Amino acid sequence: MALGGFFKYDKPGPGIKKDAPKKKFFFVFLEIWARNIWKLIPVNLIYVLMSLLIIPGGLAQAGMTNVARNLARDKHSFGISDFFSTIRKNFKQALPAGIINNFITILLSFAIFFYYMDVINKEGGITSIIGLGLCLACFIVFSFMKYYFWLLVITFKLSLKNIYKNCFTFSFANLKYNLLISLVNILVYGSIVAVIIFIPMELVLIVAVLAAMILPGFTHIFTQLCIFPKVKQLMIDPYYAEHQGEDIELRRNLGLEIEEEDENIFDDEKSIPEE
Repeated sequence: MALGGFFKYDKPGPGIKKDAPKKKFFFVFLEIWARNIWKLIPVNLIYVLMSLLIIPGGLAQAGMTNVARNLARDKHSFGISDFFSTIRKNFKQALPAGIINNFITILLSFAIFFYYMDVINKEGGITSIIGLGLCLACFIVFSFMKYYFWLLVITFKLSLKNIYKNCFTFSFANLKYNLLISLVNILVYGSIVAVIIFIPMELVLIVAVLAAMILPGFTHIFTQLCIFPKVKQLMIDPYYAEHQGEDIELRRNLGLEIEEEDENIFDDEKSIPEE
């Protein structure tokens, strides 16, 4: 399974001790999220406010992904300062990528709605049924791809072409966890929508604000815990398998950690790690 691009490893992280006791995934997630819930609240609110503006949506995703990635890997994060620092470092790629992703999502949503109306009105026949099925399949795959997109943007120095190529590969290579992420997102956000629909109008704003304060960090940390091991397996480990005599200490410290500082550390134009 080929993944596009070469990459380089710059700085070690603290790593994970081999003799450290392993906890169940669910408890690891809850422990990380609960430990950082107060730090996440201001980040969540800024993320939601920026995401309400469609164009800078990619910038908000990049910033939020960095904070969630670091916390998910049990690495310190300064919260808001890391959020905006990531945006500054990845602005040139994150801004157009966010616009492209939003355009594709809107286009697929419109196509699904168009074919669905044809099907229920019995106007398009078999063509509309096939079109609806294809559009739904594309929407699902693209949704899976977006789980990985911003992690690759902020962690690797890859062209957008290679980022999309790798995300497409991960949409199938990590299918079980992609489905789990989707299920959790549907349950979490679906529950909030259901609550808002049935509660009195005077409570809607309170529930919406509480959801904005809590949910983005909750779902982003869960996503990072689900996807990073597969990214490490398919993109990071194969590189060092071909360079066994290089950067022994860096690789010993790798584990689930990549770098001490938030910076793009993998390059599709260089294959030799920097010391």
